[in-house]
Amino acid sequence: MKDWLINNYIEVFGAVTGILYVILEVRQKIWLWPVGIITSAVYIWVFFTGKLYADMSLQVYYLIISIMGWYWWVNGAGVAGRSLGEGRAQGSGQKEEGSGLGANGRGRKEELQVTRLKLRTGVMLSIVFIPLFAVMWLVLDRLTDSPVPVMDSFITSLSIIATWMLARKIYEHWYLWIVVNTVATGLFLTRGLYPTVILYFVYGVMSLAGLKAWGKTIKLQPHSS
Repeated sequence: MKDWLINNYIEVFGAVTGILYVILEVRQKIWLWPVGIITSAVYIWVFFTGKLYADMSLQVYYLIISIMGWYWWVNGAGVAGRSLGEGRAQGSGQKEEGSGLGANGRGRKEELQVTRLKLRTGVMLSIVFIPLFAVMWLVLDRLTDSPVPVMDSFITSLSIIATWMLARKIYEHWYLWIVVNTVATGLFLTRGLYPTVILYFVYGVMSLAGLKAWGKTIKLQPHSS
């Protein structure tokens, strides 16, 4: 056991920080983003050595989206309002003007709220997913020695969509994580990445918890996402 831990300490460390990341995500804590950056850096190496190249590339994307998500969460609805055209107060430190800010407008930056997925956004994300999955599958199948190009591409593509939705605090991203974590658990088991198998099993359980926890804080506005 001691020898195994010595030989796999990087993966074990990544699994621990990954679990911490999901706990912070469920609780909507801003520290999930810096923890996510650390976890992604670790798993770039883990997936490279495991020849899971799409998943390795996904970790690079996670690094980028973590920085963006960190910015969006810190700046709150000022950023969300500009990008989604909801007419909320913009910029940091602006005060409430009229009733557009709702209960959260108190002369300060409004916290980014959990919202529901809008039909138009869902369609756009689906359109992005299909070619992303197809191109990634083709690249892995033709240009790499990946033993599981289809499943690796599927997990990676769906994770890209789910992480973007997380950065925007869209509630339905939890459903995507449930699918990703279920498929990934089986895939990593076949690759012998046992600490990562445990990590993704925990991810799956925490996804159910997150679905319930975020559901309690949804801001019920018809055009909020």
